[in-house]
Amino acid sequence: MNRIALLMATALVAISPVAAPAQSSAPTQSSADDFSVGPQYDTTHVYVAPEDFDRFVASFSATFGGMASKQGVFQVTPTDSKTKSQLALTPAGTVSVFGFLTPIPVPFGAERTGYLVTDLDAAVASAMRHGATRLITSFPDPIGRDVVVQWAGGVNMQLYWHTAKPNYPALVTVPENRIYLTADAADQFVKQWRGFAHATVTSDDKAAPGGEIGQSGKTYRRIRMTSGYGKMSVIVSDGQLPWPYGRDMTGYEVGDLPATLAKATAAGVETLVPAHVEGDRQTAIVRFPGGYIAEIHAPVKP
Repeated sequence: MNRIALLMATALVAISPVAAPAQSSAPTQSSADDFSVGPQYDTTHVYVAPEDFDRFVASFSATFGGMASKQGVFQVTPTDSKTKSQLALTPAGTVSVFGFLTPIPVPFGAERTGYLVTDLDAAVASAMRHGATRLITSFPDPIGRDVVVQWAGGVNMQLYWHTAKPNYPALVTVPENRIYLTADAADQFVKQWRGFAHATVTSDDKAAPGGEIGQSGKTYRRIRMTSGYGKMSVIVSDGQLPWPYGRDMTGYEVGDLPATLAKATAAGVETLVPAHVEGDRQTAIVRFPGGYIAEIHAPVKP
């Protein structure tokens, strides 16, 4: 879906002329297949009202730096629709921004992220083999192909492929996909994602302090993973979370949290959970103009 927005970014971000690998008609079933390209090609999908579109892009860029692609109005779904679309590319991660001018067709609007893969057909086959369900079959766009899949616990993601292989610089820090689940689905989701993404579990705290997710007096399970698609934090609780916990889809790592929050405030961003220490990081939760809620964190220096 955000592939149209990426097309607009070509004036600002260099694209390699090297063709991407051909789409496979009979993808291999080898467990060694890893279709990731790199976290700099993965974006969080942000849906805002058209009237909030410009304010959101400006505030996000002011908070994290970087640049924004040229804005345009496109049909980015296989069925009739129209949306404003733009990329905000920052050293801490990229967002694909959509401001629909028409009703949003199913299943769009509920996907968290878009992940670039080397071979869409093979990646979809692998995802399904590891337990994902297609919410829509793959469809073409002007610069590639797309699909939306769902994992255990209702975790929706887009996978996409480009006809011409892009070449973006590496991120300064890699964002964290924050997924809130109950114990009913957590282990199944982790198994699915580890199998598909070849993800490595970097930590699994089965009794993290509940105060980190607004549940003082309780504990929760916090699983952190990394893969070629980037970082992921699976937050496993009883689901009885006070707002805004569970609404923060992505966590952005910065070098200086107070300085970043100061820039955010100056850009009209609201701090929902003030900065505080959580184990090895200092963290806060903010809300950007238009309603996008995100976590921002910085490593705690020894």
